[in-house]
Amino acid sequence: MMNVTVVCVGKLKERCWTEACAEYSKRLRGSCSFSIIEVDEERIPDAPSPANIKNTLEKEGKRILSAVPKGAFIIAMCIEGRQRTSEGLAAQLERLALDGSGNVAFIIGGSWGLSDEVKQAAGIKLSMSEMTFPHQLARVMLCEQIYRAFQINGGGKYHK
Repeated sequence: MMNVTVVCVGKLKERCWTEACAEYSKRLRGSCSFSIIEVDEERIPDAPSPANIKNTLEKEGKRILSAVPKGAFIIAMCIEGRQRTSEGLAAQLERLALDGSGNVAFIIGGSWGLSDEVKQAAGIKLSMSEMTFPHQLARVMLCEQIYRAFQINGGGKYHK
């Protein structure tokens, strides 16, 4: 069974987001070992300088990388990543499993994104859209897409 971890910066603040992620976590139980790891968000001034932002990204990046399970194949969620269809994500997860990468970690950064160190550690950079989403909503969307990918690969009825 594949191990899938979502490592993300910050805690979900709204009950609706928490409940949505919990629902997809529950649905994924029969398909994979699924977990979400939250790392602390770095405090940053309201009007941060480029140096503040760089420092924030570096600190959060170190927390992220230390939270990634050992040996996990890293997929960084970032704007410069490649967009895939749901079927494309399903095929990628299936390929990783067949290639022996039974341990996958998706990474969602904070509101300033991901450090270069995290992006360089990633085997895949993935973008959800050219549009910008709050990282809390992105977490729910990613959980749904992971669930959908496993449904596609398992021949489930969820994906139409």
